[in-house]
Amino acid sequence: MLKPKLKMRLGDLLVHEGIITEAQLQQALAQQQKTGRKLGNSLIDLQLLTEDQLLRFLAQQLNVSLLDISQRQIDPNAVALLPEVHARRFRALVLEDRGAEVLLGMSDPADLSVLDQIAPMLAPKHIAIAIVPEAQLISAFDRLYRRTKEIESFATQLKQEYSEAEELDFGALNDEADNDNTIVKLLQSIFEDAVQVRASDIHIEPDEKLLRIRQRVDGVLQENVLKEVSIVPALVLRLKLMAQLDISEKRLPQDGRFQIKIKGRTIDVRMSTMPVQYGESVVMRLLDQSAGLLTLEQTGMPDALLKRLRRILKTPHGMILVTGPTGSGKTTSLYGMLSELNQSGNKIITVEDPVEYRLPRINQVQVNQRIGLTFSNVLRTSLRQDPDIIMVGEMRDHETAEIGLRGALTGHLVLSTLHTNDAISSTLRLIDMGAPDYLVASAMRAILAQRLVRRLCPHCKKPYTPDAAELSWLAHKSMAANPQFWRGEGCQSCNHTGYSGRIGVFELLVMNRELADALRRKDLDAFAQAARANEGFQPLGDMALHYALDGLTSLEEVIKVSEYLELEAETPAVELQAD
Repeated sequence: MLKPKLKMRLGDLLVHEGIITEAQLQQALAQQQKTGRKLGNSLIDLQLLTEDQLLRFLAQQLNVSLLDISQRQIDPNAVALLPEVHARRFRALVLEDRGAEVLLGMSDPADLSVLDQIAPMLAPKHIAIAIVPEAQLISAFDRLYRRTKEIESFATQLKQEYSEAEELDFGALNDEADNDNTIVKLLQSIFEDAVQVRASDIHIEPDEKLLRIRQRVDGVLQENVLKEVSIVPALVLRLKLMAQLDISEKRLPQDGRFQIKIKGRTIDVRMSTMPVQYGESVVMRLLDQSAGLLTLEQTGMPDALLKRLRRILKTPHGMILVTGPTGSGKTTSLYGMLSELNQSGNKIITVEDPVEYRLPRINQVQVNQRIGLTFSNVLRTSLRQDPDIIMVGEMRDHETAEIGLRGALTGHLVLSTLHTNDAISSTLRLIDMGAPDYLVASAMRAILAQRLVRRLCPHCKKPYTPDAAELSWLAHKSMAANPQFWRGEGCQSCNHTGYSGRIGVFELLVMNRELADALRRKDLDAFAQAARANEGFQPLGDMALHYALDGLTSLEEVIKVSEYLELEAETPAVELQAD
């Protein structure tokens, strides 16, 4: 291994080359003594130079390459040559296995002590060094050190321990202190893998001869197939114990929740079981409590829409609805509103099923249908608790809707959600549920409809020309001539999907006199026309198309949203009966 060496100490060399002054070096050294961080980090923290400037300087002095690995195809077999614990500790990643030599990416190749510790792990291979920005290395660790093989290994071991001919040891499975239990290790690997890829859900689905473990990442399921289908009873049993469910009941669905810690992060897990043909299916929703709540700005709301929404939030009474299908980010928007309203002068009560995020100063009530603690019962009691603001998790029936609307008329600001297609159809849905039209017209203040679309990966998105079908769809849209669209080609950063993360698409309808009068007259056509002419109103499909024109998402995602809206619009309204 050829060790790169600096001719002088880094600080002295930077001064010698005129990149920083002697005074700035002394300032950085003093900062280093306080924080214990490396000199380079101290220089960057003090904004005396940028990370890019420092890395380029090091690459030139050490005569090594500076690599951008965000789009680089990296062989997982090469990565596996250096165990994850050491890769994260030393900020080093094997980028290529060249046979007798490996290419090692490091954030600080001048640290010879790190090289001395890594060399025996990669022996007898020689090491070639490259510099990689630290942030790219950390991101690559989460993408590349997946738990797939680890999960398969534990599944195989578990199958051997609990063969089909044996009975499960319920006592051993219930021993929470037994951290060496293979099931515990398997579940830990499954959860760690899901958290690394920012999965929102984990699906455990037994088939006749296979076990599928699927993760929902950016709204799309990614599948891992295991042959050890016989381990499903043991796996489901352990999860039921963790969620305090009835382990003897396999014929009926059950719901529960538990909390785990993954790499210092607290994760709330909402679990649902359902009997299926080959056992029990388990779906777990992951809520990262450590990440904190998103603010309204972080949801992606455009500034103009956000200003209008904040103006509505300042009204002392009325109802604000957030609408959209399951998984459209309604809860995130509601909690964002609550965070802004959560002030010492406001008494806030929430009625939820379940309570997803725990907020200080807010009185949060968990609905419990088994003992009669329903939305309507809690909401009725809440109105006697002198609240200023009430948040109802969902308008599920006629009684809840009417109590909420009357509460909005008696001096309370009521926030809630509704499963509807768009903002215009939300008032009609409330009327279909049995709420009087005059009550809806008087109490409603605003309706926020939303969807989530996948955000294009910034590292691999490229301009492209829409195909014939897309051009035909665009022919009905009004926009500038020769619009530019983008799509992701897929790279290491986005796990070859072309997308990284999601962004909200919103539609805000603010009630006015024309809309209220149309509802009182039961003139639904006039209501729809007045809504489309509403000041500042922009349909969901139009906002999604603007995102595509700005390069934030793909035309494919826009068409998905628009076609869903058109399909729902063609579905006849059904009169809903109260539960």
